Amino acid sequence: MNTQKISITAFSSISPLGNNVDEVWQKYLDNQHCFSQQFLDQQETSVAALSAKSKQIVAEIRESDPKYKFLDDSVLFALAASRKAVQQAGWSSEDIFGINIGSSRGATDLFEKHYKEYIDTGKAQTLASPTTTLGNISSWIAHDLQSVGPEISHSITCSTALHALLNGVAWLKSGMADKFLVGGSEAPLTDFTIAQMRALKIYSRINQIEEVWPNLAFDFEKTQNTMILGEGSAVCCLEAGEKDNAIAYITGVGYATEILEHNISISAEADCFQKSMKMALKDENLEDIDVIVMHAPGTIKGDLTELRAIEKVFGSKLPLLTTNKWKIGHTFGASGILSLELALLMMQHNAFVAVPFGEKQTQTKSIKKVLINAVGFGGNAVSILIEKK
Repeated sequence: MNTQKISITAFSSISPLGNNVDEVWQKYLDNQHCFSQQFLDQQETSVAALSAKSKQIVAEIRESDPKYKFLDDSVLFALAASRKAVQQAGWSSEDIFGINIGSSRGATDLFEKHYKEYIDTGKAQTLASPTTTLGNISSWIAHDLQSVGPEISHSITCSTALHALLNGVAWLKSGMADKFLVGGSEAPLTDFTIAQMRALKIYSRINQIEEVWPNLAFDFEKTQNTMILGEGSAVCCLEAGEKDNAIAYITGVGYATEILEHNISISAEADCFQKSMKMALKDENLEDIDVIVMHAPGTIKGDLTELRAIEKVFGSKLPLLTTNKWKIGHTFGASGILSLELALLMMQHNAFVAVPFGEKQTQTKSIKKVLINAVGFGGNAVSILIEKK
C-alpha cells in the first residue's frame, strides 16, 4: 500500500455560506442558520439558497460564453468553484490534471423543464440530452479550464463528493496522475426534487417563523425528520506528495457499503460507517483524532445511527463532534466536500465550530486531525482523515 501523503493545495466553494473563504468562516461563527422560504412543490418550503451576490457570480459565468446559456446551475456552480481553486493552486494551462466532480441529482432543474416542455408540446429541445447527462459537469469544467487530463463524473448519492476525493487519491497514488481537481456540485432546489424528499417523509415540516431551528441535524432526541435541502458546489486541488503550498494532508481514506433491507435503509449502528471509519483510521491512535464532522442529515435515523457507529469505533472517549447541516441543509452530492471545508477551516483557525443547540463540548487541545464522514442512500459510506500541515 502506497502510504504517500496527498496534499490539498487549494479549496474553493460557492454555497449558502458565501463564495470566499473569509465570508464562509464568518458565517460559521455567527450561530445563525442560512434557511429561507421558497415556493416549491406547491407550498412554502425551507431551503438553503445561494446569496444574491453568489447568484450574481453564477449569472456572470452564464453570460460569459454563449454555450453556457443552456447549462444547468449544477454545472455553473462547479465552474465558479473550479476557476477559483485552480487559480489558487497556481495550476496553469500547461499543467496536466484530472477532474472528478460528481453530483447526486445532476441537471435536475433542466431535466424538469425539458420534460415539461415535451409533455406540453410533444417535442424535445435539441440540447435536452447533452445538457442533462450526468457527465456534463466534469466535461464543461475541462472545457472551461482548457485542461487535458482525465475527466470523470459520477453519482453515488450523498457521498458523491467524497467518492470523487477517493478517486483522486487513487489516481495520484497509482502514479497515473500527479494533480486532480475533485469535488461535488448540486442544484436540487426544484419542485420535483423537493416532492421526492417529501414522499420519503424526511423533509422538515418545522415552521421557520415559529421555531428557531428548522433543521435539527445533531439533535439526537428529535421526534420528527428535519432534513432541508441546500445548493452549492465545492472543489479542492489534490497533489501527490507533501507540497510547500499544502493547506492540509489527506492521511487516511475509508469506504464501505452495507447490505440493504430496502432502498434507503441503514443498519441501527451504521455498519458501513464503522467499517469506513476503521479503514480511514487504521494506523491512527484514536485519541489523536480531534474532531469528527458528521454526515448527520437531520433525519431521526440518519443522525442516531451515525452517532452509534462513532461510539462503537471510539468507545467512551469521543472526539469533538459537529455537522453543518443544521446551518446549510443537505446539499446531497456536494455535502461531503462542504464538510471537508468546515474541517479545513476549524484546523486553520484552531477553533471548534459547535452546533448551537447541541450538548456542550469543550475544545481542550489544538485541532490537528479531523475525520469527515458522508453516507448516501444505499448505505455507501466514506470517511476521510485530514491532518494539519
